[in-house]
Amino acid sequence: MMNMVFERKLTIPKEVKEMYPLTTKIRDDVAARSQEVKDVFTGKDTRLLLIIGPCSADRDDSVLDYISRLVPVQEKVREKILIVPRIYTNKPRTTGDGYKGMLHQPNPEEKPDMFKGIVAIRELHMRAVKETGFVCADEMLYPENERYLDDILGYVAVGARSVEDQQHRLTASGLDHPVGMKNPTGGDISVMMNSITAAQHAHTFIYRGWEVNTTGNPLAHAILRGYVNKHGQSIPNYHYEDLYHLAETYAEMGLQNPACIVDTNHANSGKNPFEQIRIAKEVLSSREWNADIKKLVKGFMIESYIEDGNQKIGGGVYGKSITDACLGWEKSERLIYDLADRL
Repeated sequence: MMNMVFERKLTIPKEVKEMYPLTTKIRDDVAARSQEVKDVFTGKDTRLLLIIGPCSADRDDSVLDYISRLVPVQEKVREKILIVPRIYTNKPRTTGDGYKGMLHQPNPEEKPDMFKGIVAIRELHMRAVKETGFVCADEMLYPENERYLDDILGYVAVGARSVEDQQHRLTASGLDHPVGMKNPTGGDISVMMNSITAAQHAHTFIYRGWEVNTTGNPLAHAILRGYVNKHGQSIPNYHYEDLYHLAETYAEMGLQNPACIVDTNHANSGKNPFEQIRIAKEVLSSREWNADIKKLVKGFMIESYIEDGNQKIGGGVYGKSITDACLGWEKSERLIYDLADRL
């Protein structure tokens, strides 16, 4: 006897897509912008990729407000930087407690409602494309849910706690957009590299009750986010030596499209969002010094929102994170321009 209460059977992805279909304009915009993102990872486009936005998407008005602010910034730096806003609708929780993201709670102050959540996250991603022209990034926390959004995303990340999971790896092998594999919380990059290898290969497995075949995803790549040692201390892995070692590891393994995104927050910053500015600039210096590192490091992942820091649920500050602390808009905008000036 399972200790579960089955509330209701949820609508399958195909039906949700029929209920909330993409317009021809949205579909075309997603295809065009997604191709730009892919070109960065294949080396056809040498611009720096900037995956930037809130730690978690907690409400649609402030998230869309934030993304709309990126539109004129993107226009000013478009020759050097390609921006992909973060709309992270699932939030992994280390202990299982706390806000789990918009998928679970479209309103953080109300009880979970998974169907409303499915609708809310699809509508939010659709509005972002329609209103700003950006194709956005999300985290694949639950592989079986990926098909609710797979036709509208431009980038997907697999988190540090998920990267060793077989279902995440196999599902990533069947996606059509770049998938970033984070190093695990313990820091062993062989786990991350094995995950990339698995995602780049073809597989047959069970997915949503179906036997499926995948052809492999040649755009699966590394995300360095730092790690935690046995004493619980944050250890960064964005320094020159870390990047050089990763470039050597890629060369030894012979994987397709060697690439790395540096996550400037999490254990790399010790969860101090203001350190992200310094970290991004240091990584640019490493790229300038070594051609192999420059070719490998395609860009950054930055946690940024309208207001600096974070707050508790119900704190009432518009545009301030209710999960990890973020870099506020003014500092983020200045950072983007500073990065462009260095390129």
